[in-house]
Amino acid sequence: MKCVIEGGNVTALGRAVHALSRVGDQLYLEPSDAGLSLRAASASRSAFSSFLFTPLFFQRYEPGPPAARCKVLMKSFLAVFRSLPTLDKSVERCLVLLRPHTGHLLLQLHCKHGVTRTHQLAFQECERLQAIFDTQCCASRLRAPAQLLAEAVVHFPQTLAEVTLGAAAGGRIRLRSHLEEGSEPGKAMATELWLALDEFQEVAVVPGSCITFCLKEFRGLLSFAEASSLPLTIHYDEPGRPAIFTLDDSLMEAHLVLATLLDPEGDSQPTPATNGVSHPPAPSDDFADDLESYMVALESSACEGEAGAPPSPTFPLHTPRPAESNPEEEEEDRAVPGTPPHKKFRSLFFGSVLTPGGPGPAPSQEVLAEDSDAEC
Repeated sequence: MKCVIEGGNVTALGRAVHALSRVGDQLYLEPSDAGLSLRAASASRSAFSSFLFTPLFFQRYEPGPPAARCKVLMKSFLAVFRSLPTLDKSVERCLVLLRPHTGHLLLQLHCKHGVTRTHQLAFQECERLQAIFDTQCCASRLRAPAQLLAEAVVHFPQTLAEVTLGAAAGGRIRLRSHLEEGSEPGKAMATELWLALDEFQEVAVVPGSCITFCLKEFRGLLSFAEASSLPLTIHYDEPGRPAIFTLDDSLMEAHLVLATLLDPEGDSQPTPATNGVSHPPAPSDDFADDLESYMVALESSACEGEAGAPPSPTFPLHTPRPAESNPEEEEEDRAVPGTPPHKKFRSLFFGSVLTPGGPGPAPSQEVLAEDSDAEC
């Protein structure tokens, strides 16, 4: 793969990397005929983000051989684009070169006055990381200028973990800080904002609907959208279903998929199929913190149940073999900055269930998948 980026597009690429750094610690790069994809997923699989830059974004774009995908450490890639003002003022051109046989990803910044900065990053050939979803199946949709949402979010403290978005009485849209259960009254500050419908470009929401999602990852995409002057579209369904945030432009498109907080009052009630997938109630508190135990329990129920047994939950994992337990990964998932715990939010990999008589879940149920084409 070889691509050359010029002018302000170098800064746009840097902003995309900054947004992805709020999601995961690994950056996945996949060149194709459709363009260069940059993707990241959180360690707990509760957040996924992707940027696709079309060939028109580059001055020169050569995707190279098929399946020439790799992953690098996010902090290493971010270090190249850490200073956005410097990129905007001094960098004239950026060369990205991937040669699998060398084992290095080359990034070369051509600056003013003939200065060239070269970075060689070690990479690993890896599996494909891809989110599969249908925004048209979401019951609610909001489209607003990025500046409107940025001005609303700035009122929430940086330490706030989650925010609640919903349609309130009177047709207004409400943003409210989400407080943990058991918070002492008077010691936790709650912020609530109301936005009129005429401030949005498009509003098609279910009356009374609301979702709670992580604010850290949302801020990252919102910063990119505001700097690029792109409107942001929010697609969401019932609580517990993923919220999908999208940006569209002739040169790029971006997606952010976030797990949402399950409704405690509705956990015991069956929910209708939405977004192409129906899902059973959330796991009980006895093993809600243990993802592997929940997956094993679901796997057993799927194998022992009848043909009408409930299908896999919201985010089935597409893999040709059952996931193996990794103690190091389980330890790492217990504390992920900016990512909600498993007990509160559904993981995007919740429910690695192999259906009887088949190697894995049906393609229509795939939401976040890793295809193990190559070992990392």
